Amino acid sequence: MRLSVIGCGYLGAVHAACMATLGHDVVGIDVDVEKIAALNAGIPPFFEPGFPEILREALDSGRLSFSSTMASAAGAEVHFLAVGTPQSVEGDGADLSYVFGATRELLPHLSAGNVLVGKSTVPVGTAEALQEILDEAETGATVAWNPEFLREGFAVGDTLHPDRIVYGLAAGERGQRAKAQLDAVYASPLADGTPLIPTDFATAELVKVAANAFLATKISFINAMSEIADVVGADVTDLADAIGHDNRIGRRFLNAGVGFGGGCLPKDIRAFATRADELGVGSSLNFLREVDSINLRQRERVAALALAQLGTDPTGKRAVVLGLAFKPNSDDMRDSPALDVALRLHDAGVNVVSVDPAAVPRAQQLHPQLTTTTDINAALTDAEVVVLATEWPEFVQLDPTAIHARVKTPTIIDARNALAPSDWREAGWTYIGLGRP
Repeated sequence: MRLSVIGCGYLGAVHAACMATLGHDVVGIDVDVEKIAALNAGIPPFFEPGFPEILREALDSGRLSFSSTMASAAGAEVHFLAVGTPQSVEGDGADLSYVFGATRELLPHLSAGNVLVGKSTVPVGTAEALQEILDEAETGATVAWNPEFLREGFAVGDTLHPDRIVYGLAAGERGQRAKAQLDAVYASPLADGTPLIPTDFATAELVKVAANAFLATKISFINAMSEIADVVGADVTDLADAIGHDNRIGRRFLNAGVGFGGGCLPKDIRAFATRADELGVGSSLNFLREVDSINLRQRERVAALALAQLGTDPTGKRAVVLGLAFKPNSDDMRDSPALDVALRLHDAGVNVVSVDPAAVPRAQQLHPQLTTTTDINAALTDAEVVVLATEWPEFVQLDPTAIHARVKTPTIIDARNALAPSDWREAGWTYIGLGRP
């Protein structure tokens, strides 16, 4: 099929390349001319394992191209809308200006029978509003909603081999036609047995935000338990193991630490709570505000632990923060807890050096006040406290004995609870975890 993908950020670029890999002819469209030029040259604008290879293969096949002109979407049968929905500058709600702006710009290039497929995470009611715009313009096109569930660091695999596919469809014949076209788009994963959940617009829109809200709640719950564990002397990791054996709870996402970040969970739970207020059911999601509060408190907690190790006057003392990206295998620093901790320490007068294998170039552009490097050993020299803030394998696998002599004060704050405390203590380090004795 001929497809267009509108918006070539993290979600859109990966989706476009993967759809070409599945055999479709795809054009990716974005207003950022430099980004489009880089993508056409096979240069990813972000770090994602496996993406450079699949991008190059798709370009070489002739099935993938990128354009900065919306007219390039003409002739496509299915148009995927993958533009950003950032948090509004005026509050906690989602900024839908890119969604509606891209849709209106696409109108002249739509044909009867086309399907506009939403991939972006949006408040419930957005798909219906977009369908009204298409109908008022008499395009003959249909809206469908197909939320994404990819994880940064695993995006290519999650797109090609999803754990489920959700369609939000209009009622009646219009929805049936859209389903048939989406079935053709996803013929390969569906043939592999991927579960398909066809539903209505509202449910499909709620699926993604509900999933993110649940995950955020689970993470904040175990972080709240870590605060209690610190007071009573319990071990939150053992606690998580014990309750995680209950298959009603499960062990995944029960890792206490500095908390969640990225471009999805923080903004999505805020937008979800705001939309509930707009719908008159705000009390149903009041707990999400506490989830957000617990998460942000973890960052304050880690920064405070580091400052406490540096004494009453931390000015000029050397701290190393291992991590800038919000998670390993990514250079995404949006709402990153690691970056937040580094900035808090910098603002307190600490001589902070942040280390990250992938995010340094972006950090140097966005936060030039920070000292950043990819060289772990150089960063650790004369450090008075080390904070593990992003659990990159090269950080988790550090040999505490080998680096002991390099630092000035062997103190490590394990803000991801990813290290073995006994190994570090036996090597002569002061080990501080979150909710771990």
